[in-house]
Amino acid sequence: MTQVIEPIINRVTQSGIVTLDLERYYPDGERVFFDIKAFLFMGLILKEKDFREALKNHDWTQYSGKHVAIGCSTDAIIQLWAYMLLVSYLSPNAATVVCGGLDSLEAVLWQQALAKGVVPEEYQDKRVVVKGCGEKVVPPFAYGEVGRLLQPFVKSLMYGEPCSTVPIYKAK
Repeated sequence: MTQVIEPIINRVTQSGIVTLDLERYYPDGERVFFDIKAFLFMGLILKEKDFREALKNHDWTQYSGKHVAIGCSTDAIIQLWAYMLLVSYLSPNAATVVCGGLDSLEAVLWQQALAKGVVPEEYQDKRVVVKGCGEKVVPPFAYGEVGRLLQPFVKSLMYGEPCSTVPIYKAK
């Protein structure tokens, strides 16, 4: 009796699923939190004259090429003009400046990276799976943002790995 060996069929390859790995768009560069607290009287009170003088004497070159989030670690009331002034000092040196915490900075970096790197039209009418696991930390914001970018174009959107996906969206 002869045994017929069936060829192994890779159904994932035949499915036409396109994998999108968000790690490819990971925004490199050092992230830094600029704490306004260090420039406040008793860590709580913004005295304009002292604040301006301290900023004038600060070494801004240490932020060269870095991504900087501006915020205050205390419950001090910071006038809005102070953020504008800080941005004016940081912008000539820093790669990115965001008013808010490190989470806000990360969201802005990912939004810029995905807007620049992902071309939604390339996924027109395709079945796309957004890769779920990897070496680098990809924040929830990035998954939401890529979903928002791709949904108007894709035939279907999934999360996970091509062999094991979670359905997210299917065009009608």
